[in-house]
Amino acid sequence: MLFPTGHRGAATPAPVVPSTGRLQPLGLDQVRITGGPWARRQEVNAAATLAHIEHWLEREGWLGNFDLAAAGGPAAGRRGREFSDSEVYKLLEAMAWELGRRPDADLEHRFGAMVRRVAAAQEPDGYLGTRFGRPGQEPRYTDLEWGHELYCQGHLYQAAAARARTGRPGDLLVEVARRSADHVCATFGPDGNQGICGHAEVEVGLAELGRALGEPRYLAQAALFLDRRGHGVLADIEFGRSYYQDDVPVRDAEVFHGHAVRANYLAAGAVDVAVETGDEKLLDAVAGQWARTQARRTYLTGGQGSHHQDEAFGDDWVLPPDRAYSETCASVGSVMVSWRLLLARGGAQYADAIERALTNVVATSPAHDGRSFFYANTLHQRVPAEHVATDEVSKRAEASLRAPWFEVACCPPNVARTFASVAAYVATVDDGGVQLHQYAPAEIRATLPSGEQVALDVVTGYPDDGRVEVHVVDAPSGDWTLTLRVPSWSPSARVRVDDGSDRVVGPGFVEVPGPRSGAVVTLDLDAAPRFVVPDPHIDAVRGCVAVQRGPQVLCLESVDLDEGDGVDDVVVDASVPPWEVDGTVYVRAGILGASDGGWPYAATDDAAPRPRPELRDVPLVAYHDWANRGPATMRVWLPAL
Repeated sequence: MLFPTGHRGAATPAPVVPSTGRLQPLGLDQVRITGGPWARRQEVNAAATLAHIEHWLEREGWLGNFDLAAAGGPAAGRRGREFSDSEVYKLLEAMAWELGRRPDADLEHRFGAMVRRVAAAQEPDGYLGTRFGRPGQEPRYTDLEWGHELYCQGHLYQAAAARARTGRPGDLLVEVARRSADHVCATFGPDGNQGICGHAEVEVGLAELGRALGEPRYLAQAALFLDRRGHGVLADIEFGRSYYQDDVPVRDAEVFHGHAVRANYLAAGAVDVAVETGDEKLLDAVAGQWARTQARRTYLTGGQGSHHQDEAFGDDWVLPPDRAYSETCASVGSVMVSWRLLLARGGAQYADAIERALTNVVATSPAHDGRSFFYANTLHQRVPAEHVATDEVSKRAEASLRAPWFEVACCPPNVARTFASVAAYVATVDDGGVQLHQYAPAEIRATLPSGEQVALDVVTGYPDDGRVEVHVVDAPSGDWTLTLRVPSWSPSARVRVDDGSDRVVGPGFVEVPGPRSGAVVTLDLDAAPRFVVPDPHIDAVRGCVAVQRGPQVLCLESVDLDEGDGVDDVVVDASVPPWEVDGTVYVRAGILGASDGGWPYAATDDAAPRPRPELRDVPLVAYHDWANRGPATMRVWLPAL
């Protein structure tokens, strides 16, 4: 049954609200981040990033495309790529979540004005798009491989779901999305156009809009799109049909493949369909694909995608650090998938993956001021970037300095909508109590399925500090359990309750039965910096080590070396563990001498022994902070002596 009677949380202000599953999400009205890195990110997002994106959408004419379409203007006046409409919709979603998090009259006014411009461009039959279907343009849905029409409308649906769940179910944006979704169902239903979109997204958008509005037809259409994919529906291209996951049916795939963003969006939609239809085989299939992708096709940072030409996953173990594409949007998509699997299945590994991607890719993309961004996230920058102009559009995704805007600008609004809603990933509830998945200073005011209230205050310096204190402000009168995640990077942890209980636990979930009102539960994680070694199958970094402190991957940046020394000359003495002094992590390392410039290879019995370099203390920085001090070279994986 789709959306059974009394399905939970249609109005929960959260990006994902399934009607069933192991865990129930908490909304932005139940979790508030009060300090630490994520609070700072949210403040910068609200104060700077949203307006920055709005400015560039206006400046580049992508908002103006809706005005042009509404006026029936010449197609030649349209600006931007075929998918530029989607950036407007992602910004609207980010604004909706931000308004749900903290009302703001000016932002509300700007949101409403933008929605009215979008609504004016909608056709009488519900179709909404500025690139196709008008005089001088190709007819609708004649380029499903590259046109992105359904992809754009999928982002519209996610924006509308955000608006409906933050208390505006009758909002103009919701009505626009409803009319568009009705049009898509009529056009692509069982007896209609049998096509699919080259870029998955409409599936997850339809599912969330259907959940938010209690409309089962939208989920049924998402299921149709899902079942059609993988049967050669789309035309073959130079990258092969695997590029848009039309080579193998979703249920038969063994691993995420092809374009990394498309693969993750498709998997998220597949989980939505599986959960709402009770299709455990489909859910098993996606969970298995996720596990193999994490084990063999994911970077240490949580980034995904090692191909530049097609923004795609490589084969198993193909994870070159200097050619890591690791698109920011792919990690946003991976968070979407992992969160859905966590809600459905409840495994701690999904929360670990969310933390890894959020901390080391999504948080890496924006500069500290929230006005420039990485599109791709390399793990080894060999050449310092040239200056990036603050008032020019970047044509390059692979820059080593953040750019204010891109010709393909999917990443800035994707980051913005994620930051605005990040509190929704902190905690969940089930019949037995509350589960904490991500750690930040926070206030949690949850309602259990039984109707009883739980009030928790989280006090922590995480991720720089491994101590997490959970103050139980108000506990249920009956039995309940507080569940805490021990991340996989912490080999052990200590859990103490002020009633005297004290125990050491390993990674996974640890349950604390029935802490009373006024109790303090303390989780001490081992966040000391430590070396990480790669699986020996990963050829590109064999013989190297990386350093991780808590969830944060660290890196070596050239601005911390002596003049004339380069990051590619550094070798680490892995026999000396990394250490921390006043918040800075150091490794013991040496600088290789200059080569004589001759042939760089020699037989083992002819090779002259290389003198051991003089060792020194070399500081590292958090990967998410690199390139905030100007042009630099950088590397995560360091050769070991």
